[in-house]
Amino acid sequence: MRVLTVGNMYPPHHLGGYELTWRSSVEQLRAAGHEVAVLTTGFRRDDPDPAFPEDPQVSRELRWYWHDHEFPRMWLGDRLKLERHNKATLAKEIDAFRPDAVCWWAMGGMSLALIEQVRQAGIPAVGVVGDDWMVYGPRVDGWTRFLRRLRLHGPRFDDVIWLFNSAATRDAAGQADGRVVHPGVDTTLFGAHPPHDWAWRLLYVGRIDPRKGIDAAVEVMAALPPEATLTVLGAGEDAHRAELGALCARLGLEDRVTFGQRPRDELPAAYAAADAVLFPVRWAEPWGLVPLEAMTVGTPVVASGRGGSGEYLRDGQNALVCEPEPEALAGAVQRLAGDAALRARLRDGGVQTAAPFTERDYNEAIEAALAEAVA
Repeated sequence: MRVLTVGNMYPPHHLGGYELTWRSSVEQLRAAGHEVAVLTTGFRRDDPDPAFPEDPQVSRELRWYWHDHEFPRMWLGDRLKLERHNKATLAKEIDAFRPDAVCWWAMGGMSLALIEQVRQAGIPAVGVVGDDWMVYGPRVDGWTRFLRRLRLHGPRFDDVIWLFNSAATRDAAGQADGRVVHPGVDTTLFGAHPPHDWAWRLLYVGRIDPRKGIDAAVEVMAALPPEATLTVLGAGEDAHRAELGALCARLGLEDRVTFGQRPRDELPAAYAAADAVLFPVRWAEPWGLVPLEAMTVGTPVVASGRGGSGEYLRDGQNALVCEPEPEALAGAVQRLAGDAALRARLRDGGVQTAAPFTERDYNEAIEAALAEAVA
């Protein structure tokens, strides 16, 4: 098959879970003998992760409505120029590549008219939905919003095989006929590490975002012994990172909370060095790959269980599940610290829970859906 994949950000310029699974799918499809092209926006980082080399088959020519973590107001003429540019860019890619199928990835902030353009061209399509862009996308797509204001039909989502990363994401999108296919762990990178004695080393991994509850994780430190430390690994919103830094200063935690980033191939060691991984998300997280990665390594997880992660987290069996508030999180961490048997039970339960969720199986499900669409 010749597969054209389309989405808003692609590695190495963004390394969120959605983007990493997209790249993994592309690589596995290519390894299986398929021709795969990538069409994405011109979004670029000044310091992309050197572990992810640039892919020569990635075209970064699309424009989108998102800029600097927001969706600024655009005049109607500017929206029209953006839409015309994207329509011409997609048409050029289709003419040059002649795809047998199109695979949609993260489309938040994008021209949703692209989906309609492919549908009208009669090209089979599969959509891999890893966040709630089906819900918010029509609101932030300036052209779709304009059409709806005129009571005209926007893009249609039918005639696409939609694969949702969780039942929570599918239900939020109101797509009852959508299929649920869970993302999984890269088992070539993450594997079990031997247990170690408790040393009050806590870890957060993920995007710097107010919805992630990192502030609650920081506030937990004030209720824990002075030897307790928290490492926050991730990039994201600079404004929220500044807020977290100010919170640390206000609580006198500058020496106990550290912020940084790690190349992805160093994450298994970071998980293994921690005594517990905190995942205190406040929003309905679409899936939640971080707890599964931690479980695979063998590190206990303390999480809120909101959104997709609630479909595999079981309190007292493979994780401690609590409200994403400082008092509840502190109580859960203190339970872990004082109960080696609980830590061992969560470790064993976590390894068993994570085992069925593999990146390879997820990619094979996407490949099968593409073959079905083409057939």
